[in-house]
Amino acid sequence: MGALAPVVISVTRKRICSRTAQHCTEEPVIPLLRFCFIIVLLFSRLGFAQTTPNTPAIPTQIPGHDAILVGTDWYPEQWPESRWEEDLRLMETANLKAVRIAEFAWSRMEPSEGHYDFDWLERAISLAAKHHIVSVVGTPTGGPPAWLTQEHPETLRIDEAGHRAVHGNRAHGSVNSPVYRNYCRKIAEAMAVRFGHNPDVVGWQIDNEYGYAWMSFDDFTRKQFQGWLQSKYKTLDNLNRQWTTTYWSQTYNRWDQIPIPVGDSNNPGLVLEWRRLVTDIWNDYQKNQINVIRAHADTRQFITGNFMGFFDGFDHYKMSEPLTFAAWDDYVGSGHLDPTSNGLTHDLTRGFKRSNFWVIETQPGAVNWAGVNNFLNKGEVRAMAWQAIAHGADDVSYWQWRSALNGQEEYHGTLIGADGTPAPLYSEVAQIGREFSSVQDAFRGTTVVSDVALLNSYDSRWAIDFQKHTGKYDQVELLKSYYAALRKLTDSVDVISPYAPLDRYKLVVAPDLNVLPKDLADHLLEYAHNGGCLVLGPRSGMKDDANGLLPQRQPGYLVDALGGRVEQYYALEKDFPVSGTWGSGEVKIWAEQMKAGAPNTEVLMKYGPSNGWLDDQPAAITSPYGKGRITYIGAVLDDKLMAAAGEWMVKNSNVTRTSITVPDGVEVSRRTGGGKQVFLLINFTREDRSVSLPHSMKLLLAQKEGSKVTLPPYGVEVLTEGR
Repeated sequence: MGALAPVVISVTRKRICSRTAQHCTEEPVIPLLRFCFIIVLLFSRLGFAQTTPNTPAIPTQIPGHDAILVGTDWYPEQWPESRWEEDLRLMETANLKAVRIAEFAWSRMEPSEGHYDFDWLERAISLAAKHHIVSVVGTPTGGPPAWLTQEHPETLRIDEAGHRAVHGNRAHGSVNSPVYRNYCRKIAEAMAVRFGHNPDVVGWQIDNEYGYAWMSFDDFTRKQFQGWLQSKYKTLDNLNRQWTTTYWSQTYNRWDQIPIPVGDSNNPGLVLEWRRLVTDIWNDYQKNQINVIRAHADTRQFITGNFMGFFDGFDHYKMSEPLTFAAWDDYVGSGHLDPTSNGLTHDLTRGFKRSNFWVIETQPGAVNWAGVNNFLNKGEVRAMAWQAIAHGADDVSYWQWRSALNGQEEYHGTLIGADGTPAPLYSEVAQIGREFSSVQDAFRGTTVVSDVALLNSYDSRWAIDFQKHTGKYDQVELLKSYYAALRKLTDSVDVISPYAPLDRYKLVVAPDLNVLPKDLADHLLEYAHNGGCLVLGPRSGMKDDANGLLPQRQPGYLVDALGGRVEQYYALEKDFPVSGTWGSGEVKIWAEQMKAGAPNTEVLMKYGPSNGWLDDQPAAITSPYGKGRITYIGAVLDDKLMAAAGEWMVKNSNVTRTSITVPDGVEVSRRTGGGKQVFLLINFTREDRSVSLPHSMKLLLAQKEGSKVTLPPYGVEVLTEGR
């Protein structure tokens, strides 16, 4: 079992309420019992947790509550207080266990400067607790009140064209404005003072989607950028040399000559450093709030932020560092769930902190912002929720509970209609809630453990996207192609920073690690030398830390260890044939002419008749290195070849294969911990699928044992074995 839940004692009314109890009592409390309750409360405040011997504490799992939760985003400030009870009753009926609250309520909490009104919010949090629902409080800094922006127009950001934002939208504050930051800090601190010790508040969310990383292109930001560059490069001679500013006579004589990059024709070093500064500014912006919250809040309260999948406005690994755990907003938009893309994005988010995460917003059937805002099929929302759990999420929350009667998102999907009664999707979410509650203990203390890691570098993504060389080149799609091939063969794949510890992995794959400075190269070489299998994809090892070309050929500092190099790269007008160890097929979009330069370097694939330059030239090479191996794949492979390459990678690295074979359209995943394994089977098709198990297992949702599982369309099963 988890840690004991905090207990709230009302001395004046002699009323004892437990967050996990089914009711409150009004009976008198004897002094000894009251003392015991106070001791329990004290230990909870100090962060002590009671766990079973082999069940480690996991930040995403709230002590005293279910290990996996369903929640929703609730905006009580938009409704009469007389309505709250009914909303919360319907949530409790659906087994919703958590609400995110207040992240857009700044004008309600601080109606005028320095005058705070938190009483209504405390009543909402207390009423939610009465229905056994915990609260995550969001700082409201994504939507400043009118009194602030009108009194201090300098807090409104200026876009690239020089236009100042107007009040009435969101993310219109300038996160770099000292005045705006001061107001953000004050509201966050006031909230933390009021709710930092509230037993029904389990955590905090900073801002909302971090304002899409929008920046203010004003003089203050430009001067800060110049100071940031001076601090890093020390001298203009050093900056000019690393950026090769003699090209096009860009040489700078003063720091104040350096601009903010706007448009497409900028120095690559300037562009990369700007993206790094954006990361630092947004990270400092969130720390401005995190620090004051931590100063006043219980250590048991987590702090997170809601990311947006493969959005690359900033470096998510750096942004995740001060957070307790990562969370993201999972939306499909137009069309239907692509389980490979969605699974990849879950694994990306898990990799930000290399730990479990929350899905703090997800699609309640449909959105309002896509090209075609179609509704997900019946059962698809349930499959989507269970996939999140399978990939390491411990909460799935729906945005939103009920739409405001006016506002920019009136058409967005909800769980409750405008009339306050359940929408059709409510019953499916209620089913998810019942199922989560019924099997949650199996997931307590479990995480996703992988043998395989994909490396995701924001520096490389920024560098390549600035100089794509072909409009067809899509880095996320390339990453997805490697992921799809490897995920079918294993129970899980991690997506992590190249600088993360690698020793736990048998196979590490970097599809296009374009920016590869010496320190990172040394990190990768150490991994391979100690027995790891390192696979590099096209465009790897081309750039240095300043986004300049390395003086070596690709893959840069890894050429000697690879025993080969890239002679030339080509953007392809059409597909070309290739054949070798992985069979025959075609390469597309991008191809590199390889050269094997050492006796022990093996050519794995060669190009067929193509553009003349590539004809009969190596497309992929491999070489032993130390106790491990380094492989370079110099082209974008078709799906058939990618699958064969995945088989080769897994075999040569001794990666543990999945123990359950599944048909196409079914995903198998595994979570482990506390001496147990939990497997999840999800059918993402609209047809029945059957899965034969290696032996009899417990089918938790079906509440039986068996060696075969029949999954209906969008069907799910949770399996356990052992203890």
